[in-house]
Amino acid sequence: MNLKQTLAYMESIKNYGIVPGLSTITKLCEKLGNPQDKLSFVHIAGTNGKGSVLAFVSSILKCAGYKVGSYHSPAVFYECERFRINGRAISKKAFCECVEEIKNACDSMVEEGLAHPTLFEVETAAAFLYFAKNTCDIVVLETGMGGREDATNLVNTTKAAVLTPIGMDHMQFLGNTLPEIAAHKAGIIKDGCYVITAEQEPDVLKVIEQEATQKKCALVVTGRAQKVKYGVEKQRFSYRDAAGRRFDGLEISLAGKHQVENAVLAVETVGLLSACGYPVSEKQLRKGLKETVWQGRFQIIGKKPLFIVDGAHNEDAAKKLAQSIRFYFTNKKIVYIMGMLKDKECEKVTAETCAYAEQIITVTPPDNPRAMPALELAQIVREYHPHVTAAGSLEEGVEMAYLLADKTDVILCFGSLSYLGRMTEIVRKRQESGYAGKDMHAGKNLHAGKNLHKKLHEEKRLDRKE
Repeated sequence: MNLKQTLAYMESIKNYGIVPGLSTITKLCEKLGNPQDKLSFVHIAGTNGKGSVLAFVSSILKCAGYKVGSYHSPAVFYECERFRINGRAISKKAFCECVEEIKNACDSMVEEGLAHPTLFEVETAAAFLYFAKNTCDIVVLETGMGGREDATNLVNTTKAAVLTPIGMDHMQFLGNTLPEIAAHKAGIIKDGCYVITAEQEPDVLKVIEQEATQKKCALVVTGRAQKVKYGVEKQRFSYRDAAGRRFDGLEISLAGKHQVENAVLAVETVGLLSACGYPVSEKQLRKGLKETVWQGRFQIIGKKPLFIVDGAHNEDAAKKLAQSIRFYFTNKKIVYIMGMLKDKECEKVTAETCAYAEQIITVTPPDNPRAMPALELAQIVREYHPHVTAAGSLEEGVEMAYLLADKTDVILCFGSLSYLGRMTEIVRKRQESGYAGKDMHAGKNLHAGKNLHKKLHEEKRLDRKE
């Protein structure tokens, strides 16, 4: 199959939806020769921070000289970015070859009267196949949803099970209480592996402790970073790990106050991996932390005004985003661009974040059947904030934001990760063309500028009437 055929096939199997459980992925991987059994894993579950921890751990292990596979979801820019070896995305050719092999296995399953694997199961099998073919030393693996019945949980060669902070998430599949959700997430713990968890709510930690005890696993709960110096472009901290080793002046380039906590989780994880045959020196640890990049997580994509994108899509992530806003941008004028999916906690995200915005622009995440229409999201947001405008497209939302923001202000785009890649491309192209927001009042952009001003004025007039 070529790339067009491969992507068409991937699109066609979206209809199989989400089916928790391991029976189908087990059959699929059996037909592929169980590639996952040839690999060793760091398996990461949790509600927020999984991707950032994956990025930190992968970068550190790469700097230590290992061949590191990494698999995460969702994609921000393009499908192939989810499958990486030492930071480099799978080639289109290799991606097509893996998917074609998996398609043949899926067709064989259907002929035998078995269920066709879901899209996520196909993607996960592709990751296992690709990493096994390339003989990766270790794979850093992020769960898609939950843990116990997640397709990634087919693996049995886990060296370290890592649990980021657990909150209310995917309740329709995982349960309505924190202990129920924690039980699903803790399902990635395998017999005898190391378990590393961030600080958790007491009832969540109890579930993790019980699972670790049952599986005869050593458990480490992260401590607090010390001497923290926060910043938007770099952050520094010191930390003493569970083994008593002290690291002073560790530096990360990821913004967001919570990223220090994610980095601490990564430090503990690679420390324990040394006992599994993956030693990492302090020099390699420092280099890996500093060089870590992670797209779509409180990421600066533009300056003057500062333009930040973040994937805060649930209550816990929104609380952390609000914490970072208060910390970095007190007394700053902030314009929001919000895009959400229908099955996410739209009201809770709005309630946690709306107080810090002067104006909120809602957009519809494109090409996603679960996307909440901008007008519908605007109606929800208007219950919490008086100044809300629904944009007709991402491009229009960007132009509105630039009209409203001066060079010293902040534009913050957040919500679903699914549209942040497209948003980043729009801002990048805009900057490359030398197109500044205030230039809309001049020349050929005068008409567009007037139309957007008119739309904003009408929205404010409607707000006053209500």
